Amino acid sequence: MATDPTEQLVRLFAEETRVRAFAAVALGAADAEQVALAAGLSAKETAVSLRRLREQGVVTAGDAGELGVAYGLFKEYARAAARRENGNGAATGPASGDGATDMVLRTFVRDGRLVRLPARWTRKKLVLRHIAEQTFEPGVEYPERTVNDKLRAWCEDSDDIDHVTLRRYLVDLHHLCRSEGIYRRPAEAGRTPAAGIA
Repeated sequence: MATDPTEQLVRLFAEETRVRAFAAVALGAADAEQVALAAGLSAKETAVSLRRLREQGVVTAGDAGELGVAYGLFKEYARAAARRENGNGAATGPASGDGATDMVLRTFVRDGRLVRLPARWTRKKLVLRHIAEQTFEPGVEYPERTVNDKLRAWCEDSDDIDHVTLRRYLVDLHHLCRSEGIYRRPAEAGRTPAAGIA
């Protein structure tokens, strides 16, 4: 059995009947009969697929037996993947090597997510620069949808800011350049020392 969540999902969805059954649940089918009808599966195919999907935890059943997608599980997998991808200690807090900078980042960034934006402008700029550097490679072009997805992950646990506001800050501070719906982080962006953090 695969232990990596991504590998588990790939194996789970390698079977077409499971994909069709999952899609039916995601689109609102609340019981096996509705899944079979929406997915065009036999009763047996539906039962086998739903059993496997529930065993893997991607489909759940409520108190009344209604089926639903376990969106929380996918978010958990995405967070774990982001931490592995960063591979820079984001799970315990960012580290730049500068004590004052690290203290600010640890206060406002946890587990690769933005807790909230600082009120002080100098600290806000430092946190935004960190987000840009951790999220976007210099010179790589990103379509707006990709930028939104990446920034949405930073804002997941914050009531303080959304991905659109975060994107606007990054563009305004020139951490991202925008042209015809394509975003790019300049190679020299945010390379000034973090002076005057207090």
